[in-house]
Amino acid sequence: MTDPATTHPKIDTSVPHSARIWNYWLGGKDNYPVDAEAGDAYTAVFPGIVTIARSSRAFLRRNITYLVAEAGVRQFLDVGTGLPTADNTHEVAQRLAPEARIVYVDNDPMVLAHARALLTSTPEGATAYADADVLDPDRILAAAAGTLDLTRPTALVLSNILGHISDHEQARSIVTRLMDALPSGSYLSINDGSRGVDPDFERAQDAYNESGAVPYNLRTVDQITAFFDGLDLVDPGVVPVTHWRPDAASPAPVLVGEHGGLARKS
Repeated sequence: MTDPATTHPKIDTSVPHSARIWNYWLGGKDNYPVDAEAGDAYTAVFPGIVTIARSSRAFLRRNITYLVAEAGVRQFLDVGTGLPTADNTHEVAQRLAPEARIVYVDNDPMVLAHARALLTSTPEGATAYADADVLDPDRILAAAAGTLDLTRPTALVLSNILGHISDHEQARSIVTRLMDALPSGSYLSINDGSRGVDPDFERAQDAYNESGAVPYNLRTVDQITAFFDGLDLVDPGVVPVTHWRPDAASPAPVLVGEHGGLARKS
């Protein structure tokens, strides 16, 4: 575990950063002019990215709500946390179950610098932060075990993080390693940018990846679905994030190039 009070990460504010750009699209304040400039350049080519970003966050909120209120889950391992915005995992979970315990995992210096915002918790529950790379699942599990009881059902959350792993089989292997360490009754929540839905989104993302920025790899719906192999998908399965159990009072969901699902380990 890392103590943000004694760690002084180096943050480069001269080049845009994907976590800060995402924060900008979500309406957050943890970004710099260079990030806003890059975000605006992207939206000039594909304005729908803001809808994708906000739909992704809403999908996560609905996932966590289901897990707490309907599945009875009280432990969450959120890998690739990103910068804190509204309705972070611990806020949604502890609002419904104050005793919920959450471990956030990221290796981004900017996220580490803002870890104090993530480390708030109800007195009954716990929230912790682990400085670890998604490519090192064993380190993630060791760090999580300091706060979570990994013999009890746990929800593994991988929200817009697997696209940073270019090799699909490597990404699948990491997901499998993490889920293998969790007991029956645990859940896997994934959402990621998808190919085959919105050509404009794909062109914008491909151009972004070729710009020298840290690339984010879109995957086909079949590839995203493959992450859930061996698990029992919760209805409606792997669908555009806007179509996953939308709020009853919401307008008719739009189709977006971002797919997600939730599945249970038997």
